[in-house]
Amino acid sequence: MNRLINSKLTMFKKLFAQILFPVVTVLTLVLALPSHADTVSDTQQHGKILVLGDSLSSGYNFSPDKTWVALLDKKLSEENINYQVINSSISGDTTTQGLQRLPKLLEVHQPDVVIIELGGNDGIRGFPPKTIKSNLDKLVKMSKQSNAEVLLLGIRIFPNYGERYADAFFNNYQKVADSNEVALVPFFLENVGGKDDLMQKDGIHPNEKAQPTLLDNVWPKVQEVLKTE
Repeated sequence: MNRLINSKLTMFKKLFAQILFPVVTVLTLVLALPSHADTVSDTQQHGKILVLGDSLSSGYNFSPDKTWVALLDKKLSEENINYQVINSSISGDTTTQGLQRLPKLLEVHQPDVVIIELGGNDGIRGFPPKTIKSNLDKLVKMSKQSNAEVLLLGIRIFPNYGERYADAFFNNYQKVADSNEVALVPFFLENVGGKDDLMQKDGIHPNEKAQPTLLDNVWPKVQEVLKTE
């Protein structure tokens, strides 16, 4: 009886080995092969540029696909620079609201570059320059901590609250850029602000015609950050 049982066990082991070995071998080979999805991802992988802004970047009173941000995306494509531009600009946003939104944006998009265009609404509302500076500093540091390069866009405001306030507001951008060693466009609206043909009737927002000039103001620094010059 024992011999019969042992004989059957031996046969079962041989049969099991004959079945299992090919399966394991095939599975091992399959696992060792490069994944098609990984290969596609590697060949099509591109960097990401996140624009955190307000109405100056969101397309105020004209189509979002006409903004300087959309033109940046187009120019990168034309120059064969493999970056995707994500426009996360909301009309009316302040630096405080930017701080509230940025952590989730960094988590979701994991950008290589963050362009910060905020502060104008803070200045219009007369927020303390020290508060604005602190918020800008936090935005830059948060972006850098996520391993993103940062480009800060400087803004000027009308001296409605006096020249001293306007100067303190404007100087914030240079101070934050210097202390964090990040790239800066000193005045984002250079060659646009104050020109009737390039501004909307409110005198605050650039019109659609101004968008290529805004891109011209930003482009050299984008190249610098991307190291594509």
